[in-house]
Amino acid sequence: MTSIIVLILVGAFFYYIFNSYSRYENYSQEAFKNFSVTPESIKNSDLGLFVALVAKVAKADGKVDNLEAELVGLMLNDVSSVFPEPEKTRNILKDIFSQEKNRTDNIQELAQRLGRATQSNRVQQEKFIAFLIQLAFADGIVTEAEEDLLKLIAEALRINPQIYHKIFDEFEKIVYNAHPQESTQNAYEVLGVNESDDMKTIKKAYRNLVKQYHPDIIKSQTDSEAYLEEATRKTQEINQAYEMIKKSRGE
Repeated sequence: MTSIIVLILVGAFFYYIFNSYSRYENYSQEAFKNFSVTPESIKNSDLGLFVALVAKVAKADGKVDNLEAELVGLMLNDVSSVFPEPEKTRNILKDIFSQEKNRTDNIQELAQRLGRATQSNRVQQEKFIAFLIQLAFADGIVTEAEEDLLKLIAEALRINPQIYHKIFDEFEKIVYNAHPQESTQNAYEVLGVNESDDMKTIKKAYRNLVKQYHPDIIKSQTDSEAYLEEATRKTQEINQAYEMIKKSRGE
């Protein structure tokens, strides 16, 4: 009888741990409702570590272009939305991004820490690296410095090299095959604006569309792989249209 009770208690314990961790992995407001928001707690959380790595990738080629800046800003909104005190959390995450973007001495350490924190969920880790890869492709090409950084992070996360290259190749195809705008008129149509609109109006439309279709790292945790790929494809087309219009106006 005693052994049965022990088995029941052990089973209940592991069920509780599994159930709690599953909720945490979803990165929902419910999972973080009791989270104490401080610079230290955010910095050491899964998502804080991830934002630090995003900063490294965003700055790896020495610059942050328009689409990267938009995607990073939206990513900070998405991540902070699951924590209590979203505005306070966003400011902390923004500080983490600013502090980490020019550091190169702690990349492996941060990736290893994120790997240990998420080691029981390989799919989750693959979605993190997929987000970093699509961010590197935001300007249409991944530089050697960016690719070396991505490989370093993937290795520290202990992601199977074959899986890493499969994810990388998929995003490379998406960017390569993103439908180029046939004409400036077509670009205006993609953004839903008129040729007579000023650049302020056009930029606002562009930013609204990127916000609507951007890859959401929180949403991607529970959606299929196709979600992140389709979001990347759409934002590439929106960005191509915007860049074509700017070029035609000498901006």
